[in-house]
Amino acid sequence: MPSIFHLAYHVRDLDQSRRFYCDLLGCEEGRSTDTWVDIDFFGHQLSLHLGQPFTVSNTGKVGEHMVPMPHLGVILELPEWQQLADRLTASGQVEFVLKPQIRFAGEPGEQATMFFLDPSGNPIEVKGFRSLAQVYAK
Repeated sequence: MPSIFHLAYHVRDLDQSRRFYCDLLGCEEGRSTDTWVDIDFFGHQLSLHLGQPFTVSNTGKVGEHMVPMPHLGVILELPEWQQLADRLTASGQVEFVLKPQIRFAGEPGEQATMFFLDPSGNPIEVKGFRSLAQVYAK
């Protein structure tokens, strides 16, 4: 069985987070209580707990951009990435920190990327690769 990544962090409102992660991003809800909810985040486990989200600053230099740190993310195959980018753009519910785009074009690490915040301000990056075999290409 492949490994499943687990990350737990704070959100301000569980119902708002459910709508964002499940209805908008297309993730599935798992177990929950009054103070937390598990989300199947593209095959990985996010545990969203009520509380004060972590402090974020745009200090990560990637190419020409300063990106939010820390952040979580997922890597998808390009067609799935494009479907998500189209859905998020069409929804009008997401203000992108970094709009969907291709970076490192023509280089071994060429990738599609987008950055946005969840309703609690937690930054998320979604990358897309033509082949997942290229994720660590040099």
